[in-house]
Amino acid sequence: MRKLLSHLILCLFFFNAGFCQVTNRISERPADLKDGIQTSTPAKEGMNAAVINDIVKAIDSGFYPNRHGLLIYKNGKLVLEKYFTGRDQKAWAGDIGVVEHNVNTLHDMRSVSKSVVSACIGIAIAQGKIKSVHQKIFTFFPEYEAFDTGTKKDLTIEHLLTMSSGLQWNEDIPYSNPENSEMLMTASKDPLAYIFSQPMAAAPGTVWKYNGGTTQLLAEILRRATGKTADEFANENIFKKLAIADYYWALFPGTKNPIAASGLRLRPRDMLKFGILYQYGGKWQGQQIIPRSWVEQSLLSKVARPETHYSAGGYGYQFWIFKDSIQGKAMEWPAAVGNGDQRIFFDRKNDLVVVMTAGNYNKWDIKNNAYAILKKIYESFPMK
Repeated sequence: MRKLLSHLILCLFFFNAGFCQVTNRISERPADLKDGIQTSTPAKEGMNAAVINDIVKAIDSGFYPNRHGLLIYKNGKLVLEKYFTGRDQKAWAGDIGVVEHNVNTLHDMRSVSKSVVSACIGIAIAQGKIKSVHQKIFTFFPEYEAFDTGTKKDLTIEHLLTMSSGLQWNEDIPYSNPENSEMLMTASKDPLAYIFSQPMAAAPGTVWKYNGGTTQLLAEILRRATGKTADEFANENIFKKLAIADYYWALFPGTKNPIAASGLRLRPRDMLKFGILYQYGGKWQGQQIIPRSWVEQSLLSKVARPETHYSAGGYGYQFWIFKDSIQGKAMEWPAAVGNGDQRIFFDRKNDLVVVMTAGNYNKWDIKNNAYAILKKIYESFPMK
């Protein structure tokens, strides 16, 4: 009783600084929502709760700016699930003001959408709807045969998946800039013709160049091969099987076609479900949803990625590969990446998945970003 009274006195003394509030938040097990995600605490999974506590406090203080959600999944269990208030946007709709994010808040995935499209392609191949990643793309687009010339004749699905098509494309400038290739594609009367009409800047498969247009081609290939749009196919073959009922995928204006490169909105918990699929070979609760071989190939570096506004590394099938050294150990993290600091990081060796959402859209030079938080998390446990 004396210890309890002392703790209560200390809490009252430090309450204004938020000390007890944050400490209690991280010592509690995340809510068990009976959604297939097991929960635990950082301490029970061998993590230093004080380090995790410091991260949460730093987010609260704004040291890591405009963070919206942080989920840490260690040893097959969700050990931290925190949401924060911050200014946000909705893709293709603009600023939506300050949002009090919570477990039920749909959040822009931006280019994490690309990783979901990739998963759909892998499933369609397993279903026999698409022959293989080596299938030539113009076999799906006979009405565009006028563009099937020169080195474009060599373009395959794998070139689209790895963003090594060789097509001239510029998404290195702000999306508010009218010269941005994705914006020009979206505004064109025929987005597919716009993509196909771009000149070749390199031979297919030789140079990585960020290109949301190639993701749109993947979605159209999926539609032509399966008869379902990317959102319909994802819902039937992934979302329903993960019990993801609440999602939104923006459509191109005046069409039924989803904006494949960036239009998906999910709850962070459902982001985690998708991450768990890739962490554990495509399985969810014993059911093989994505072929294991597709998962393995997707997370391998297929093409070198030069350093732009992200660190250098590699690129898989619509997944980024980051390389760095932590505590003197060479590390490699596959990740689903979205504008604004939306992230799903994978580390199989240390059995870790980290999901983050934020509102830092088009801000590439923020030092204390998702990657900085990830590296801080590694200070909380002994690495393998």
